[in-house]
Amino acid sequence: MPGSGKSTIGMLVAQYARLGFLDTDLLLEIQEGRSLQQIVDQDGYLGMRAAEERLILSLACRNQVIATGGSVVYSQPAMQHLKSLGRIVFLDLPLEELLPRLTDLETRGLVRRPGQSLADLYNERLPLYRRYADRTIHCQGLSPEQAARAVLKCLQGD
Repeated sequence: MPGSGKSTIGMLVAQYARLGFLDTDLLLEIQEGRSLQQIVDQDGYLGMRAAEERLILSLACRNQVIATGGSVVYSQPAMQHLKSLGRIVFLDLPLEELLPRLTDLETRGLVRRPGQSLADLYNERLPLYRRYADRTIHCQGLSPEQAARAVLKCLQGD
């Protein structure tokens, strides 16, 4: 979900584990030459999903922590490709903890249908995140550092 801390926590996990870090939202902006919001505005939410899927399917990296856009979960081919690259960790936060973090809805490139509320988006995506996750980290009340250490501990148990 947007605001769950994927980029922040992912960067910390990569740093702690001495791995590379890749943020697909940033990579998509570079590849497209425009912001996520511009992609959504110009191509629509389905165009954004398609661009995100193409990017994910083009990845061929190892020993990287990858922070994806939250809407990648709509693409089964993209999620299967990510699974082929490594384990998928779902950073689980309740909606009430996400809402205060999402103050920039009109500029962050959020992929949602016109008029779709955040609660509707959360309820739609939650089962998908759970379906594809190899591991789930319950992040409620955790600092980014605590969440990153929980991710590492969880993955080291594999």
